[in-house]
Amino acid sequence: METTSLALMRSKLFVPGSRPELFAKALSSAADALSLDLEDAVTKDRKAEAREAVAGFLRGLPPREAGAGRSKIMIVRVNGLATPLFEPDLQTITGPGLDVVNLPMAESAEDIRAAVAALEQAERKAGLTHPIGLLANIETPLGLRRAAEIATAHPRLSGLQIGYGDLFEPAAIARDCEPALDHVRLQVRFAAAEAGIPCFDGSLAAVASPERCRAEAEAARRLGYAGKSCIHPSQVAIMNTVFAPSPAEIARARKVLDAAREQIGRGTGAFVVDGQMVDAPFIASAQAVLDLARRLGMAAQEH
Repeated sequence: METTSLALMRSKLFVPGSRPELFAKALSSAADALSLDLEDAVTKDRKAEAREAVAGFLRGLPPREAGAGRSKIMIVRVNGLATPLFEPDLQTITGPGLDVVNLPMAESAEDIRAAVAALEQAERKAGLTHPIGLLANIETPLGLRRAAEIATAHPRLSGLQIGYGDLFEPAAIARDCEPALDHVRLQVRFAAAEAGIPCFDGSLAAVASPERCRAEAEAARRLGYAGKSCIHPSQVAIMNTVFAPSPAEIARARKVLDAAREQIGRGTGAFVVDGQMVDAPFIASAQAVLDLARRLGMAAQEH
């Protein structure tokens, strides 16, 4: 059985694991996924308390399966692999309510394989019959340099995610430096593309700047990102809109695919649609747009 697909994760809302009073409210939000955080959002003296709170919340949820009544993806950001908190985190939170483990500070293929081995052990102990996914954070210079190694390290890896704070702040790179943002995004995007997995843009701490939030999301989408993290509920609607196909994109995709069926039936591999040459890569891209629209309920299945 495959791990949970993250292809439809337009928005992922962070929730501190030490704030259980926020869990139910976040669950009722429009976010595609929740990221219950045991790492940076939790102080050292509250790690064990947060771990138990998150585990208890997950135990109260139905599995994310057809007919089970839960569509939202449940993710937990655990503490780093090199910390003594990683194993207790995994052993405590692993169960039917958990879909994906978010691994911070991934820096090598060995990190991914070690995390998968630990996750498999936790799954066996919990008696799970379905595998839990793994979302790796690219948030250090070494991790960025090795992004392709990380992305292709193991088939259990479900996606890559950028962590701008840990990556930029120690290097004194301004968070609004567009060349730096695009450089990181492009490098991570190609790494994810090599592995055939989605990637997700990092969060924006400036919660009072919706225009900047939208601009960042649009820039990431132009580079092929599937979604973006949110640290405030007000950012969710922006992500859900930006990372969904527009009506014009859906109409264009239909037009390309209609033309492709006609032209390929005539033995033509390359043709023109509205003044633009179209061949196999463009056909595949149009099909991906329409598939996403259908999965989001934005386009009817054609017969």
